[in-house]
Amino acid sequence: MLGTLLLALLILTSCSFRKGQNEHLVFRYNESSGIQTLDPAFARNQAIIWATNQVFNGLVELDDQLNVLPLLATSWEISDQGLEYTFQLRDDVYFHAHPAFGSEKSDSSKHRGRKFVGQDVVYSLERLRDPATAAPGAWVLNFMDTVWAPSEFELKIRLKKAFTPFLSLLSMKYCSVVPYEVIEYPGHDFRNHPVGTGPFYFKYWEENEKLIFRKNPHYFEVEDGQRLPHLEAVAIRFIPDKQSAFMEFVKGDLDFLSGLDGSYKDEILQFDGSLAEHYTDRIEMVSVPYLNTEYLGILNAEELEEGHPLKIKEVRQAINLGFDREKMIQYLRNSIGEPGTSGILPSGLKNENFPNYGYEYNSEEASALLAKAGFPNGEGLPTIKLQTNASYLDLCEFMQGELFDIGIRIEVEVLPPSSLRQMMATGKASFFRASWIADYPDPENYLGLFYSKNKSPNGPNYTRFGSAEVDGWYEQSLSETDPVKRDSLYVLIDSTVVEEALIVPLYYDQVLRFYPKNISGLGVNPMNLLDLRRVQKN
Repeated sequence: MLGTLLLALLILTSCSFRKGQNEHLVFRYNESSGIQTLDPAFARNQAIIWATNQVFNGLVELDDQLNVLPLLATSWEISDQGLEYTFQLRDDVYFHAHPAFGSEKSDSSKHRGRKFVGQDVVYSLERLRDPATAAPGAWVLNFMDTVWAPSEFELKIRLKKAFTPFLSLLSMKYCSVVPYEVIEYPGHDFRNHPVGTGPFYFKYWEENEKLIFRKNPHYFEVEDGQRLPHLEAVAIRFIPDKQSAFMEFVKGDLDFLSGLDGSYKDEILQFDGSLAEHYTDRIEMVSVPYLNTEYLGILNAEELEEGHPLKIKEVRQAINLGFDREKMIQYLRNSIGEPGTSGILPSGLKNENFPNYGYEYNSEEASALLAKAGFPNGEGLPTIKLQTNASYLDLCEFMQGELFDIGIRIEVEVLPPSSLRQMMATGKASFFRASWIADYPDPENYLGLFYSKNKSPNGPNYTRFGSAEVDGWYEQSLSETDPVKRDSLYVLIDSTVVEEALIVPLYYDQVLRFYPKNISGLGVNPMNLLDLRRVQKN
């Protein structure tokens, strides 16, 4: 029924991607989860990150290949011990206009604010880590000791101890540069009236209805003789229902669709992952590996109650071997994603230094492991409860059915996302659906999930696993500057996760983007960051 309706809709709106006199100047997308703040110090989820990325800049950024590039910085040097970073800064960057800069003029379409200087970075980073700010991103500066500006366009950061991924950390939106005058301006709420140096400036926000950014005509980046950005505006809508948002995209009232949802996956994709034929003449689809691992977590055996079957390593290994991930990906995700037949690390973070290890589907080996554990054909094996949210019910039920065939009985309990997160954080979920999207592109960000000092509720180690050996490898990797030696430590940790079957990887996700053919300049990257600086609508 949905397919018939959409085909009719396409016929009626075949030219709708070009509706409106100035539609080619405005990029329109939907944010179904809503946006809680536009203050980058609180950019804790993708919705906030995408929005703040249009308004703010940091010292550095990542390109589509995850290389660290200068942005507000022009260059940097790192001391031999890896403890001190010296940045040279741009001298042609201005904040968006605001009365706090000593002028009554606040229209950024005509006026610009104060020039950016090194002390702005000092203020922004100190504000981020100030406990009074209570920013969820304060942790990114745990390795920073001091930050200071020796001159207007020079900045120095000294670390407490060497940390090789530090530049990648600085690319996060948490580390965006903000102006102290506006933050401290009497009566100004920075949460919903942000001021930055980015390619677009804040114009209007009616929460849960529409958010508008306008082109910053004073933006500092120039490409091919043209000042960026090319667009005149960005318009964000807040349609909570993803099927309704998909319909708006098909009608031409949205310019961008990201990710895959069960409500429309069979309409827009074929089972092999290619775009459905009836859309190929009007829609582009692009995809790259996503630094996102979807997995099932297993609570540390030492914290499971006596007699729980997941205390036994062979049972955990049998679960990993006992279901066909390739079939699951093909039929439930239309071939979008890579089967999770390795450890926690997605393929986008592995190189030639990482050997193959993991679990391919092998029901016979799974049965042999069950017998070794004392449960031949599953006889005597208690039912295992798996807790998930509704979005992953189909995946969990698929696994439930396949494991039943070898004698493993899974009871799937569906919980609200908030309840599931609370149970994971407090160690009350013994077997649970989870995911990890990289904060920054380094294996350390994933392997810290198994560091004992990161145990929940104070950290992201929801399995609450702890091992002196793994802790030692992890701590050694933090300051190791030789990339080959670091990778060898990462392999030791990740392969231990696999051997101990601390998790059940489901799949490594893909960034999936759809947009009309009149859009150009919309890149795609493994961090799934939305960058609209170079986008044009023809």
